[in-house]
Amino acid sequence: MSWSVGWSWQAPSRISALESVNGHLCVAYGLELTLFNDANEVQWQRSMPFKVHAICNADGRIGILAAHAFYLLNTVDGSMVHEGRSSPGGFLHILNRPGGGWVLSGRDGNLHLFDANGIGIRRIQAGVVRRLIGWLDREHLLWQDEQGTVCCGQIAQQDKRRVVDATVWSWVSSLIDGRMLMQSADGQIWDGVPHPYGWDAHDRVEVESLEPLMATRAGDGWWVLGIEGHLDNMASDSHENRIGEGMNLGDLLISLGPNTMITCRRDGLVRRWVAPHLAEEQRRHRQKEAADAKLARSWDERRQLFQRAQSAEDEGRLSRAVELYEALGRQEDVQRLLRRQKGGGNADES
Repeated sequence: MSWSVGWSWQAPSRISALESVNGHLCVAYGLELTLFNDANEVQWQRSMPFKVHAICNADGRIGILAAHAFYLLNTVDGSMVHEGRSSPGGFLHILNRPGGGWVLSGRDGNLHLFDANGIGIRRIQAGVVRRLIGWLDREHLLWQDEQGTVCCGQIAQQDKRRVVDATVWSWVSSLIDGRMLMQSADGQIWDGVPHPYGWDAHDRVEVESLEPLMATRAGDGWWVLGIEGHLDNMASDSHENRIGEGMNLGDLLISLGPNTMITCRRDGLVRRWVAPHLAEEQRRHRQKEAADAKLARSWDERRQLFQRAQSAEDEGRLSRAVELYEALGRQEDVQRLLRRQKGGGNADES
């Protein structure tokens, strides 16, 4: 079993943005914004006042950038939370903030902070931002600056900024699961785990000539959509290194989960890629998690029962303690207390 196209759809006009909204596909085309459910049916659709160029999802809200404005929508029905916030020159990129809130990069060279309800907090001078990469935590934000270096900003009472390293990267991916891909000026691809002062890991990926447009992570590692129009897997142990060759998959790529990816051409052709083998692995993983959780609950219940038995013994309620120890299968403690009872050590039978 391998990756294959499980569904495709042709939008009636050019697509400008894609986003995963709680594992569902959100598509912006023309002035329309549409959310598809798990059955690939339209859950809701609404018209926007301007063409959407960026979408981000968090905490039951969808952040939208259109023209010079920032809008918030409800994920359930697509209704507007507010009528929009604007800035001179408009906004380029949007990211949700861990713990609630949003950060937007503006054409004016500022980072704009908003709370979870879209109310402005303050602006931070950052220079022109080529890409918002992601948050390391609520206070540390990574972005790629105009020159191509990766910067880390500490967003706190006193905002600070530092360069993670002096390397000029021609392309960087978003931060996903604490990892990011980069392409150096000589064309090599690197897989890195950043921290505010540098890298916890920084490894070159053995891959043939590749010019990446977008990248995402699935259950079998990184997938990169290149200008050639197909997907390449970056994992050296992957059984499938390339999919979609000769299909012109476009230049937009997102993940809807460990076993689902979406590719999209700007002319409106959307493809949903599914991997049954990863779905099966995910199902087994969830079953193991459920079994582990049940076992943890069982041990927690046993611990509480043991504590109650000890308390009953300490209080002299030996008959009750015997019952609890028997329920736990602790026969040595049962026999020990029965000997105490025969010796007249039972102070309270309640």
